[in-house]
Amino acid sequence: MTATLDDLVSLRVATVDGVAEVTLVGPGKGNAMGPDFWRELPLVFGALDADPEVRAVILTGAGPNFSYGLDLPAMMSTWAPLLADRALAGPRSAFLDEIRALQAAVTSVAVCRKPVVAAVAGWCIGGGVDLIAAADVRLASADARFSVREVKVAIVADLGSLQRLAGIVGEGHLRELAFTGKDIDASRAERIGLVNDVHPDRDAVLAAARELAGEVAANPPLVVQGVKDVLGQRREQQVADGLRYVSAWNAAFLPSEDLGEATSAFLERRAPRFRGE
Repeated sequence: MTATLDDLVSLRVATVDGVAEVTLVGPGKGNAMGPDFWRELPLVFGALDADPEVRAVILTGAGPNFSYGLDLPAMMSTWAPLLADRALAGPRSAFLDEIRALQAAVTSVAVCRKPVVAAVAGWCIGGGVDLIAAADVRLASADARFSVREVKVAIVADLGSLQRLAGIVGEGHLRELAFTGKDIDASRAERIGLVNDVHPDRDAVLAAARELAGEVAANPPLVVQGVKDVLGQRREQQVADGLRYVSAWNAAFLPSEDLGEATSAFLERRAPRFRGE
């Protein structure tokens, strides 16, 4: 790995027999995705993409959960001035840049030439779903739970779930998940195609991911990369167009009373009261 990966805070990387294992380690509760994560994710996947010794990648979370998603309090401390009620063009343009930087971080997983296998145990919420949607294959433990939860915090999901999941689970399932923000279990996730297989526990799903990644790594690496490139040729352009649209939409419309209420309710551990303002 390059020197830029020597001091990772939110991710741990280990490579064995051509398979790199990238583990989310926080430091936020439930591997929540704060500023360190968004800075480090593209560095890690850029390095893995360029490393000729890496032939496949496993993406997983430390501890009982994959990720609670966006670390909203940590991120809002930076975003608050950009989301002020009367923010003009300058702050909104800066917020657009912020959204697109986060999008690019997730996209670094999708465009990595090495196939990526996500091994999910426990909760996978919001940004966690964006992240696994950018992987090539998803496996889950029996206790895994998934939620496209942005609607619950007055946000239009803007990091890739709305663009990538339709091709994975279909439009009907995606709309249900995105409109409701509901939680689904591993069994339903398997039925709708969000995950390929369900395994008994975290150890078992990680073992299955390692076996699958090992099978990939044993094949001719340039051919495997070619297969991924061909499969993604049309999809990634459509995703890119969708990401640009939703980033512009959120930069224009995300600042709202409902967003402030969602943040306050989260911090105060109460149910939000949305008014459509």
